[in-house]
Amino acid sequence: MSTTLTEDEFGELQEPRTPVSEVLPWIGMLAMLAVVAGALAAVFWSRVVVLPSYTILRNGRAVVTERALTEFVAADAWFVICGAVVGIGLGIVAWKWFKPLGWPAALLAAGAGLLSGLVCWKLGEVLGPGDFSERIAQASPGDLVPISLTLRSWSAPAVWAFAAVTPVLLAASLGPDDAGEPVRRGSARPEEEQPENVDERGVMSTVGEEDLAR
Repeated sequence: MSTTLTEDEFGELQEPRTPVSEVLPWIGMLAMLAVVAGALAAVFWSRVVVLPSYTILRNGRAVVTERALTEFVAADAWFVICGAVVGIGLGIVAWKWFKPLGWPAALLAAGAGLLSGLVCWKLGEVLGPGDFSERIAQASPGDLVPISLTLRSWSAPAVWAFAAVTPVLLAASLGPDDAGEPVRRGSARPEEEQPENVDERGVMSTVGEEDLAR
């Protein structure tokens, strides 16, 4: 990603700015990367989570053990773990690509993390066992019906956004400051100061090299 220099009315060069036409394709690439990462995380999420099951009794009731009740939060826990890993990766990529933009890089990182989390959430539900109410209505006595793969906490997708923005904030605060003093076009280097001399009449004059050689 290249930058262009802008000049104000006084001939002073401002900080480099990236054209919008050049930034948009990179934003699209970041969005595609977030979708792909979210899809891969959804596959992993649907495979690693062990869903607790209800047991169908002869009287038609569905019961679950106390141990299985403790596993209801397993889906949320693994979703947060996936979000931390994927979010940090997206944040590093966003900082590498959009570092010249400054603070908008943090917004892009957070947006990419949130997008990836939503893709993982919704695709994971599709890859899961399906709707719980329909499956339990069709179950027979003695069957084990696992619960649906979904989130119980609505704040879990926010972890993806926070994880993605963390590398950007750390790199911006702990990294070296590349911003330098503005440069003025056409400005010459300051000339070396010449020694000054005061004659008998009190007139100040600059001492030349010939006078110093005498």
